[in-house]
Amino acid sequence: MTPDWRLQFVTSGSGDRTVAAAVAAARGGAGIVQVRAKELLGGELLELVCRVADAVAAAAPSSLVTVNDRVDVAVAARRRGARVHGVHLGQADFPVDEARWLLGEGALVGLTAGTLDFAREAESRVGAGRPDYLGAGPFRPTPTKDVGRPPVGLAGYRDLVAATSLPVVAIGDVRRGDVADLATTGVAGVAMVREVMEATDAEGLVCECLATWDGTRS
Repeated sequence: MTPDWRLQFVTSGSGDRTVAAAVAAARGGAGIVQVRAKELLGGELLELVCRVADAVAAAAPSSLVTVNDRVDVAVAARRRGARVHGVHLGQADFPVDEARWLLGEGALVGLTAGTLDFAREAESRVGAGRPDYLGAGPFRPTPTKDVGRPPVGLAGYRDLVAATSLPVVAIGDVRRGDVADLATTGVAGVAMVREVMEATDAEGLVCECLATWDGTRS
């Protein structure tokens, strides 16, 4: 399993609209679809994860599906046969090595690391405790998640990339107009939430962002 880091779609909300957005993003080429719905109880989130995973597997089998924070939900979804590939964890969430133990070898485990200290600490990890990538942000202040940190900004991403050999994914109100600039910082990719959720043509939006990314990096 070699993830395509260039564009990750992080869901918002629940229901048919969320599932449809996940499918559209995957069809557009999103390498990872991360299911995030902090407002849902465990059972509700499990149902959403299974719906998203099944729909993405049918529409775009190359896209990977992960769960935000809830390792237990990811494990339960896998037990139901859903094609769930891993989790994304916050600094205060489940330990990376324990998540790997529960999810098994080959699981994709991301870790939030929006500061230089967090990035350096993650870089120092070895073995099962080392994440597969770092989600770093916010790029700019975002209404969907208040992390209590100042925005990273373009210069900040260059510093984060220099501090670790792990892939760094920029997140935090990233918009289509930001993709070209972020592609010059050395990050492995971007994560988008509202820009995709609110798009009238999410598939076309993702295709456009990937074309911009590839054109900038070529």
